[in-house]
Amino acid sequence: MRGSLPNGEMNALPFLNKCYIEIMGPKDSVKIVMQSLPDINDGKGASYGDETSIGRSTPFKTYSQSDNRTVGWTAHYMITKESDVSTLWNYIRAIQAATYPFDGRDGSLNGSPYAPPPICRLQCGDLLSKNGPLNAVMKSYSIKFDTSVPWHEETFLPYKFDIDMQFDIVYDQSYLPNASKILQD
Repeated sequence: MRGSLPNGEMNALPFLNKCYIEIMGPKDSVKIVMQSLPDINDGKGASYGDETSIGRSTPFKTYSQSDNRTVGWTAHYMITKESDVSTLWNYIRAIQAATYPFDGRDGSLNGSPYAPPPICRLQCGDLLSKNGPLNAVMKSYSIKFDTSVPWHEETFLPYKFDIDMQFDIVYDQSYLPNASKILQD
């Protein structure tokens, strides 16, 4: 499969509509579709305590608690046509906004002046879950505007840039994960 079309535009992979970050707002959402496959890392830790017993050469391990499941996601973008500029700026602004709480004074959050940040839905094929997108909160983002590539003359957006994002996965309390559910997935 060719990486670009005869006119120079990127040849979008047909499955990339299944690889996205959707940032949910109180009234609407923004779907950030990947132009190419992102770099994804997925991690989780667990803590186990040691319980000792007389006559045992090693302690028993008892489950104490889990750490957050974290997902690192690096999205790669390139400007290949003029319409990409406004689309990519919209993506950047939506990602930046995802680390801030909503302002509930507009009536959308029952009068609460501030609420938690928006929920992001992460989906990239079956990499993170076979049961659809995972809910997450964005903990951080980092965009490097590289000076080694050309920039768009009007907006100063580089023609190629990456966005690094870190997420903590959040669960509905009625569907908390356990080993059996993960193995079934």
